[in-house]
Formats: sequence, C-alpha cells, structure tokens
Amino acid sequence: MAAATLVPRSGTATTVLRIVGAALLIGIAVIHGYLWQAGYRGIDVIGPAFLLDTVLGILGALAVLLAPRRLLPWAAAAGAALALGTLGALVLSTTVGLFGFVESVQAQLWWESFWVEVAATVVLTALAVLAWRGRRH
Repeated sequence: MAAATLVPRSGTATTVLRIVGAALLIGIAVIHGYLWQAGYRGIDVIGPAFLLDTVLGILGALAVLLAPRRLLPWAAAAGAALALGTLGALVLSTTVGLFGFVESVQAQLWWESFWVEVAATVVLTALAVLAWRGRRH
C-alpha cells in the first residue's frame, strides 16, 4: 500500500518541479532579454551571450515542460546547467570581470537575476534527480 501512495506523490512532485523549473527558465529568459534590449546588446561578447540566454531559456522551459518521461532527466539537467552557467557568469562578472566586463550588484535586475538563477539551479537539479530515479523504477 505504501508503494502505491508514493507513485502519485512522485508524479505530483515531478509535475510541480516541471512547472516551477520552466517558469524559472522563462524568468532567466525575460531578465536577459530585457537587459539585452536595455543596452547590454552593445557590450562585446556579453550582449550576444544575453541574447543566447534569452533563446536558450525559452527553449529550455519548453523542453522541461514537454519532454517525455525518458528524456526528462536530460532536459532538467540541461536547464540546471544553463541556470548554473548564467549564475556563474553573473558572479564572475561582479567579482573579477568577464570578457573585460565588470558588473555591480547595484546594476538593474542584478539581485533578481541572482535569485532566479539560484532557484532554477536548485529546482531543476532536484527535478533531474527525481526524474532519473523515476526512470530506474
């Protein structure tokens, strides 16, 4: 009986993590797209990277929402990698600089970006682990 109750909970948890993870990837896309339009597009390397983050965030959200169960761990892991990569780039740009660009924590949407990327990394990693374990059972 206990095993029967675990399946629906696991399915519900997976669904919730899919939705939240996709929403966070859309958040990353919206922030980077907005900042790209607000002037970051003119910054060498950083501008194109922001545009790429916008596109990849949207594609990642779609992948997390629409991936069949067998591909979900990979879609979630790719989304987590995107979030972690953007988080790493944000921290690097604020500390030592990135491609000659140095950001400040006072910059527009810095903290929002930081927390969305942290949350996306955590949620999508949890989804990847949960989906991977679900594939083995």
